[in-house]
Amino acid sequence: MKYRLHHFIYPTDKKIFRRLFYLALPVVLGNMSRVLMNIVDVALVGRLGREELAAVAMGGILIWTIIGFALAMRTGVQTVVSRRLGEGDYHGCGLALNNGLIFAAVSGLILSAIGYLLTEQLINFLLDDPKVIPLAEVYARWGFLSVFFIAVGFAFQGFFNGVEKTRIHMQVTILANLLNVYLDVGFIFGSANLPRLFSNTPIGDISWLAGLWTPFNFPELGVEGAAIATFIASVWLAIHYLLNALMPIFRKEFGALRGGFDREVFRRIAQIATPQGLQEVGVTIVFVLFFKIIAMVGTLELAVTQIAFVIMQASFLPAAGIGTACATLVGKYLGEKNADRAEISMIEGVRWSMIFMGTMGILFILFPRSILPFFTNDPDLIEPGVFALRVLGVVQFLDAVAMTLWYALSGAGETKFPAVVEMIIAWVFFLPLCYLTAVVWGYGITGAWYCFAGYIGVYAAAVAWKAIEGKWKHIEV
Repeated sequence: MKYRLHHFIYPTDKKIFRRLFYLALPVVLGNMSRVLMNIVDVALVGRLGREELAAVAMGGILIWTIIGFALAMRTGVQTVVSRRLGEGDYHGCGLALNNGLIFAAVSGLILSAIGYLLTEQLINFLLDDPKVIPLAEVYARWGFLSVFFIAVGFAFQGFFNGVEKTRIHMQVTILANLLNVYLDVGFIFGSANLPRLFSNTPIGDISWLAGLWTPFNFPELGVEGAAIATFIASVWLAIHYLLNALMPIFRKEFGALRGGFDREVFRRIAQIATPQGLQEVGVTIVFVLFFKIIAMVGTLELAVTQIAFVIMQASFLPAAGIGTACATLVGKYLGEKNADRAEISMIEGVRWSMIFMGTMGILFILFPRSILPFFTNDPDLIEPGVFALRVLGVVQFLDAVAMTLWYALSGAGETKFPAVVEMIIAWVFFLPLCYLTAVVWGYGITGAWYCFAGYIGVYAAAVAWKAIEGKWKHIEV
């Protein structure tokens, strides 16, 4: 890769630049709907209290420990599908979906069962606050039941992204997230309480909206209601993807949901997905322990960290959409034996991610006090939240490189190097330093967040070096 200044300002290839945007935009919009869902979720739970917010924070990241492996189903399927698309082997695309679904269903069932059965032990290990523990247990149990459906949904998502039908990703994701938000409001507060809740909001009196929940007479379930809403939305997401896959264009042209187990295709998907799945699980465990360290500092600091992480998703999920599109183009161009265009796709992907994440980063740095009141009305959370948000503002520029190239390398079939490198950085350096600075040396949340910024910066440098090295161009998928 050439490091000329104009490559970072002007598109290297305008056609690829536009194609990347065309593929990424539906994914970005879908991911933004997910951001909105998470923001609304935290904003609603935040109205319940500090303990409830901390419970959702720890329960949520514990669930993502399991979902992390399921997320790799998407990568495995998408990488094989996009490569076959570039080779002109449309039947191979459908075969990848079919075997990806087998992998996702079996893995998802096992992961759901393990998580559900170990919920009590895991929550009690991670939390000490007797007020937070029972709330987190209820939230996590429902979340683990969702994992099976989420894993199946990721396999479908990898197929549709791989054949460049990212609009389906957008439609399914937006509808599922709208359903989640609707159910969140109903199940958390109950239909009877909504007129009062909506009469006093940051945007004024909107009590007239309460009528939308009246016909179903939702019970007031608090934190458990938020978890039930997510479970129902996850089931619908998998069903909606299935209905799309049954459309004639995918059944006839690609052979979707036709044909059974193929040992070689299954092996290739597993070979790509497993390192990334272990990476996702390992990294999520790292963040569980990061939250544990923050919890050792205090419940207030844990609530601040949860708010900051949810806000952060508003910037990195759009970049995840860019990365998804980049992975598809990299895989497709390698299938066409055009490594130069695959490399250019990486460059343009980083450029688009810088646009999205950089913009959000600037907003985090300049206007933290304007952003935070949307998530909490507790004045004790605002000041430490300002610091965390400004650190995240700087991190956005580093994460734009790290995230985009991580996706791009996975599109080429290179999942082992990023997994090994991130595990070393996270476990050998980040966690020990985080514990020392936050707890032992007494720097609290300040020390922990500076360590987080350093972790992302080092990882970004590592994946950038791997992309420049170029060995990914010769990986067979």
